[in-house]
Amino acid sequence: MPLRLPDKLPAIELLKEENIFVMNDSRATSQDIRPLRIAILNLMPLKITTETDLIRILSNNPLQLEISFMRIKGHTPKNTPVEHMMMFYEDFDEMRNHKYDGLIITGAPLEMMNFEEVNYWQELTEIMDWSRTNVYSTLYICWASQAGLYHNYGIKKYELPMKKFGIFKEYPSDIKLPLFRGFDDVFPMPHSRHTEIRREDILRCKDLRIVAESPEAGVGIVMARDGREIYITGHLEYSPYTLDTEYRRDLGKRNDVSMPQHYYRDDNPENEPVVTWRAHANLFYNNWLNYYVYQETPYDWIK
Repeated sequence: MPLRLPDKLPAIELLKEENIFVMNDSRATSQDIRPLRIAILNLMPLKITTETDLIRILSNNPLQLEISFMRIKGHTPKNTPVEHMMMFYEDFDEMRNHKYDGLIITGAPLEMMNFEEVNYWQELTEIMDWSRTNVYSTLYICWASQAGLYHNYGIKKYELPMKKFGIFKEYPSDIKLPLFRGFDDVFPMPHSRHTEIRREDILRCKDLRIVAESPEAGVGIVMARDGREIYITGHLEYSPYTLDTEYRRDLGKRNDVSMPQHYYRDDNPENEPVVTWRAHANLFYNNWLNYYVYQETPYDWIK
């Protein structure tokens, strides 16, 4: 099944050009199916790009999904038209009285700030607390994974001397875990971050479980509450050219960013990127939706 999306969302036309089938809300309402309700709290500055990346990967599954975009009330994005935010996003206050089968909280370019210094930290912590009673499974991505682990479990983040940047091999701790059904013994994942969480801190918390890690990139995926919370330190949703765009944006402007590792053909930035993570990325999101959302959420959860 395709996704139920708001009519006129820019991602619909962008993805049709990639031969990806999505369904607008007008057509979806004619089908007598209880769709999974997925909320996305999009904290990235380029909202439309992130919307498209997530919708692209969520669309490749057999379930019908109803996508809702959440915004932080006290924060005005600088890189997305106000009209777009008004048309397609809802404030948390408008969504707090509803229940959702799944929630995705994206990363944000705020790694060098203390969490408490983020101007919307109070509202974000309120959303994270709300998700524990109103969302069946929450997926935290990159900076959001660090924020969630810090708020929910007191796990600190640490600044890296150089940006962890590139495609790194991740090893699942238990290949029989439903999250990794169909996975190989090793899978690649894009990383793009200036900070890290540390293995020893996670191991000291009995409520947390490291389920994937990398010899080069460290902790990859952490799980809590039997999959009700999943924390990803990388970006499986990234499109082929995202790391390239970031690299060229920062080239000559920062001294803590080098060429993304294991990314360009022959490690030459003049060559095209080699996409190695797409198959596992699609499988990861399908497994999350199937085994941790669809198979577990009560049918009448949203009432």
